[in-house]
Amino acid sequence: MSSPTQPQSAAKIALPASVTRRVLLCASWFVAISLVFTTPLTRFVRYALSNDNASHAILIPAICIWILYLERERIFATLGSDLRSASLFFLPGCLAAAACFIYGTHFSELNQLSLCVFALILFWIAGFAFSFGRTALRRASFPLTFLLLTIPIPDFLLDRAIYLLQKGTTEIAAVLFDWSGVPALRDGFVFHLARVNIEVARECSGIRSSLALIILAILVAHFYLRSFWRRAALVLVGLFVMILKNAVRVVALTLLASYVDPSFLYGNLHHQGGVVFFLVGLVLMAPVLWWLERGERKPTAGTSVSA
Repeated sequence: MSSPTQPQSAAKIALPASVTRRVLLCASWFVAISLVFTTPLTRFVRYALSNDNASHAILIPAICIWILYLERERIFATLGSDLRSASLFFLPGCLAAAACFIYGTHFSELNQLSLCVFALILFWIAGFAFSFGRTALRRASFPLTFLLLTIPIPDFLLDRAIYLLQKGTTEIAAVLFDWSGVPALRDGFVFHLARVNIEVARECSGIRSSLALIILAILVAHFYLRSFWRRAALVLVGLFVMILKNAVRVVALTLLASYVDPSFLYGNLHHQGGVVFFLVGLVLMAPVLWWLERGERKPTAGTSVSA
């Protein structure tokens, strides 16, 4: 009875040995190219550790490696070496690196760092394509695309994102104040109440927790949903929820400061309460995920159920 299972076991043993050699080749390339970018990488780590807008970036490569490991059987089922696909990433990487090292002084420090990290990621993907081939590259499209979230957000995009968060938060906060029956006079990003005035400033945009929520929404959509449109819908809901939870935070702190204690505007809930409202965002997204996932489990019309 045991003999029929032997070829299957042998096949399972042969695949990791082949993958291991290619992993070592790819890892050697990753290390070598990272050494070339030692200075930008050092600046990147310092920036990520000291800036709330990029604190997530340092974790993205580790998450990508984790996804590659979880999906290794599917991604690395067919292996090869594809120089053409590798060159499609290597050549743009060379251009980006040249622009970074030659013309970087004309950019802001953040934009120069963003360009250098972008070039490094292109080199990493080129090494992956050469080591594992086109099929593996296609099957690993999600983790390799997800790797782009490592790039620090450039100045012009970051300013725009923060402004949109401020604007959206202010609009929804105005609606919540109306629903609560609390009289509030709005002047731009400032709300004037009877006892306190509060401004939805850049620091109140919640960019850090918003990025974390969107990243989590992307990961959950990838692992729990199959349809592209359902995945896109969950991410879009995440975009709305990140603004909604920010508005809830503004209104909650304002009402607590008005009717309980003004110190709520300066206390721990204001400065360190992002985790609480991040959890509120997760609670709001959970029913949407359940509904989308349930829709995929429904049998389509005409599908026969076997006895």
